[in-house]
Amino acid sequence: MSKPHKGRTGLDRVIHATGYSMAGLRCAYRGESAFRQELWLALIMAPFAFWLGRSWVEVALLLASLLLVLIVELLNSGIEAAIDRVSLEWHELSKRAKDLASAAVFISLVLCAGIWLAALWQRLA
Repeated sequence: MSKPHKGRTGLDRVIHATGYSMAGLRCAYRGESAFRQELWLALIMAPFAFWLGRSWVEVALLLASLLLVLIVELLNSGIEAAIDRVSLEWHELSKRAKDLASAAVFISLVLCAGIWLAALWQRLA
């Protein structure tokens, strides 16, 4: 069976890929309250990165830590959707996959908090 979207190249592929990405972001924003909360928190915190960071590297690290949380949350949501697509019945492997994805989100949040607290400590101490 031929997949017409696999034959796209160049700018046509980039345009379609961007459309799929925007659809994914809309889906995450509308359907995932955790993503919505983390996105708004990132948007509120992002301007403070420019005050808190003392160099462009520090600002980049602060902003990257916010983006990392969003990226991991999107991956978590994708894993959950794929598991739910296969079956809504309880299964040990499904639980493991969801728990591992949730743990990844937790670790990204801890990392982000650690980076921001360290920068805040350096700035105010």
